[in-house]
Amino acid sequence: MYENFYQLREKPFSLIPDPAFLYFSKKHQIALTLLEYGLLNQAGFVVISGGIGTGKTTLIHQLLSRLSRKNLNVGLISNSHPSFGELMQWVLMAFHLDYAGKGKTALFQTFMQFISSEYGKHKRTVLIIDEAQNLSPETLEEVRMLLNVNLGKEQLLQIVLVGQEQLLEKLRRPDLEQFAQRISVSYRLEPLDREETRAYIRRRLLVAGSGKPDLFTEEACDAVYQHSRGIPRLINVICDTALVYGFADDKQQIDPALVHDVAKDREAGGLPLPGASPIHDATKCP
Repeated sequence: MYENFYQLREKPFSLIPDPAFLYFSKKHQIALTLLEYGLLNQAGFVVISGGIGTGKTTLIHQLLSRLSRKNLNVGLISNSHPSFGELMQWVLMAFHLDYAGKGKTALFQTFMQFISSEYGKHKRTVLIIDEAQNLSPETLEEVRMLLNVNLGKEQLLQIVLVGQEQLLEKLRRPDLEQFAQRISVSYRLEPLDREETRAYIRRRLLVAGSGKPDLFTEEACDAVYQHSRGIPRLINVICDTALVYGFADDKQQIDPALVHDVAKDREAGGLPLPGASPIHDATKCP
């Protein structure tokens, strides 16, 4: 809708994770470095956590795009949920292995044969589970048991858990102490600060083809930070809607008043931004 008006090749604030748009804040750079370190140094468990919308899934896709597949087989479970069901079926699906009609023992044996065969080809197997906070303690214990296939220093299988903050709460449970002890690398993603929010907005506009680094004024960026609290997903929602409003009003530049209008209209429509200050207190940026 607004792409031609603002001379953009594509929408800069899509909610679909896209590694090309990943803004490497210091926090995201550390998280990605720790992920790569954990995989390259054969860590057993790697855990990345963070609040909703802080960029965890985008980070995982960036990791996948950077990994060399020559010595790694990577399987991704991206839709775990409370009614997850049989873990091993999902694991086999992640590696495109046949699971139909097999009992629990047969499922496990199929996976063991797979990772042993891959190891014989000098390939390690990496299982990534996104939204891992949805796994029950019992399922998390099953995940831990999978690492028992490793032989001493020989890491046939590595597991990366990515999830919201509730994941850390579960891993602190006394009955999951053995799990927690086997976590080699752990990092918690935090929201962006004010300066990082400005840089995030400019980065995404640049990737989308904008030749106007000040398409969002500094004050508008600060207003976005105020209403989003630095959470990338909320930044995207606000900025995308602000561009629609700007296009409708024939505005060549996004100012703070327009950003406040976006937040105000969401609140009036019954969809306030989570955790945002009431709009009547948001007449100017703090």
